[in-house]
Amino acid sequence: MPSAPPNRVALLGRPNVGKSTLFNKLTRSRKAVVKNEPGVTRDILIEPAHWWGREFDVVDTGGVTESREGFSPLIREQTLRTLKSVELIIAIFDGRAGLVPEDRDIIRIAKESGKKMLLVVNKVDQSNHADFLLSEFYEFGQNIIPAAFEQDFSVDTIVEWILTNLPEEQASVRRGPCLSIIGKPNVGKSSLCNLILGENRMLVSPQVGTTVDAVEAEFSYEGHSYRLMDTAGLRRQARRNDGIEWLSAVKSQEAIRRADIILLVIDSVLGPSRQDAKMLEYCLEQHKTPLIIANKYDLGKKTKPQFKQWFQEQIRKEFHFFPDVRVCFVSALTGFGKHQMFVEIESIAQALLKKISTSQLNKFFSSVIRQAPAPVYGTVNVKFYYLTQTHQAPPSFIAFANHPEGVTPSYRRFLTKKIQEQWDLKGIPLRLFVMPSKKSSPSLGSSS
Repeated sequence: MPSAPPNRVALLGRPNVGKSTLFNKLTRSRKAVVKNEPGVTRDILIEPAHWWGREFDVVDTGGVTESREGFSPLIREQTLRTLKSVELIIAIFDGRAGLVPEDRDIIRIAKESGKKMLLVVNKVDQSNHADFLLSEFYEFGQNIIPAAFEQDFSVDTIVEWILTNLPEEQASVRRGPCLSIIGKPNVGKSSLCNLILGENRMLVSPQVGTTVDAVEAEFSYEGHSYRLMDTAGLRRQARRNDGIEWLSAVKSQEAIRRADIILLVIDSVLGPSRQDAKMLEYCLEQHKTPLIIANKYDLGKKTKPQFKQWFQEQIRKEFHFFPDVRVCFVSALTGFGKHQMFVEIESIAQALLKKISTSQLNKFFSSVIRQAPAPVYGTVNVKFYYLTQTHQAPPSFIAFANHPEGVTPSYRRFLTKKIQEQWDLKGIPLRLFVMPSKKSSPSLGSSS
């Protein structure tokens, strides 16, 4: 039985009042993009916080406004849904701006949720006249505190209120592989995220660049537990003009580095591009295992009679440096391919945990190295003495030889391909390190 999720605390407020700053303070992270520009947070961020022996999830919502322009209606609708799943609400206001009409709407939304609420007036320095800046807000009740998140003023007080009002703590077990969704803007990443989670955690809009933050969530599928990270669409460097674009790229790279399996989403109608190849190269540089998600399959199959074969051929051409990459055809809109995608994900997850005994490796390796001419260093044949697996993931191996510098990249590829074939590790970016042998012993494949 999966354990119950941790209690959740939502941060609610209009844009640019400091919600993301408090989110980062409470979670001791930099998950939420902080910038002096309204509307930077567009998605729901959920991250665990650990304080004084207790754990709870902090939920950073998008800034709620009455505006009908841009993303505002989507953010508002999404926030209202999110409040149904939290235990506590911290409503945040801007002390410098004073009480504005939209603040009353925030209070109304919070009260209608029926959840316990704390009112926090941010940007009130301790040296300022706090009572004067708070006076406008007292009409909403006495449970109001001044704060200055940037200076850590009242953060401890907020934590104390949270821990005092949280229901009895529930156990939370974090396990299973971490998945990261990446891809160019507007290829259907957020729709795929919603399909996987079974809820509208992400904003879905035809406008390019909807997702800014890297969003995390835990979920299970058919008894297997996972953690999902969805990232902002990665643009080419030349198109990252503003600060938000740059921060999003940094956070996307961080999400890739922290993940175990990368879901690279490609618009199957358009096929893979050079930019997709660059993203795949970055994943391989970080030793992450990719799975290509060919999204919009429902549209793609209408474009060509032999659509799958065409797409696979485009993959082989564009990703020639990693031709064995696994591919799943999915329609995030209709749900087609979801089950098969998880079959592949679980297959990859098991492959990442593959352990091969040293005796199996050396017995296999001694026969494999007879199948191709040995590499040569100068005028001397390279001899292998020993092969073992490391504790790294994806599976990595160390071979000991008399002249490691003589092992060419092509010969490494030959050896790793043989390992992939023998132990069903197709599409897993194996690593083979060659080290100088420290002892004199018969080489693998020798008759002595």
